[in-house]
Amino acid sequence: MRVITTILSAALLIGTVSTVVATDSDTEGLTNEFKQLERSTEWNQVEELDLNFNVHHPQGMTKIEDKYYISSVEIIEKPKKYNQPKDGYDRTAGKGVGHLFVVDEQGQLLKDIELGEGDMYHPGGIDFDGEHIWVPVAEYRPHSQSIMYKVDPESNEVNEVFEVDDHIGGVVSDEEKSRLYGVSWGSRTYYEWNHKGKVKSVEKNPSHFIDYQDCEGIDENNMICSGLAGLPSEDGGTYELGGLALLDKKSHEIQHEVPLAEFSPQHHVITRNPVYLETKEEEDGIRLYAVPDDDDASLLIYETK
Repeated sequence: MRVITTILSAALLIGTVSTVVATDSDTEGLTNEFKQLERSTEWNQVEELDLNFNVHHPQGMTKIEDKYYISSVEIIEKPKKYNQPKDGYDRTAGKGVGHLFVVDEQGQLLKDIELGEGDMYHPGGIDFDGEHIWVPVAEYRPHSQSIMYKVDPESNEVNEVFEVDDHIGGVVSDEEKSRLYGVSWGSRTYYEWNHKGKVKSVEKNPSHFIDYQDCEGIDENNMICSGLAGLPSEDGGTYELGGLALLDKKSHEIQHEVPLAEFSPQHHVITRNPVYLETKEEEDGIRLYAVPDDDDASLLIYETK
């Protein structure tokens, strides 16, 4: 199983925290397994966990022991495109509610934590750094505004940390280095901040293979991002090309990337929405968790051979 510097133990249920120090083999395991993935790698679905609540439009996911944390946007009024840009925006703000769902291994909703403020109601991809779950909540339009939150998974306490003058669609935290790494709308821009929100770097993303939807820090230097690209198909519709990428947190250099073409019950590529990866417990390979569908959805679990 993927191990990070500190994790919540099963004793979370009674309000205690256990600290586990990862070995070199632990931290390198998922990185090494990921580098073995190829276009021909077989992803076998091993479980379909029905979620017993309206998951709305899920965005990010992390797993802490036996609980899943899923960020999602509940859209009350969809943003509408302007004929001409207004005040630097290409669409209205719309209306909605941001959620961070806490879910058990049976798909039962344990807690619904509402996040956001005003027009900022769209949570993005999330990350757990061993201490906090970091969640960006943005306006549902590009080049807008975001609030960066951190959530204590033991108490469910929510703290607003800083604001960003852009739509942040995903974030990865490095607790040891006090750094946050974020991606903008469509992951077209990379950001780096310290944990107080001071900008350390801003860079354009040179890769146009896929737009990253959700990212997770997996070891000291690397993160894995998942996402998709919508491509026109011959029938006039859109084909969803899914993919996974291993990136250096600091340089954003792609270490390894693969396409992914498994599809959900609602016919979406499984990397469309949130994705979480870990190594298999007793054998080589990777386990992938995904919630690609909206509203009445399931958590799909795949494994490589």
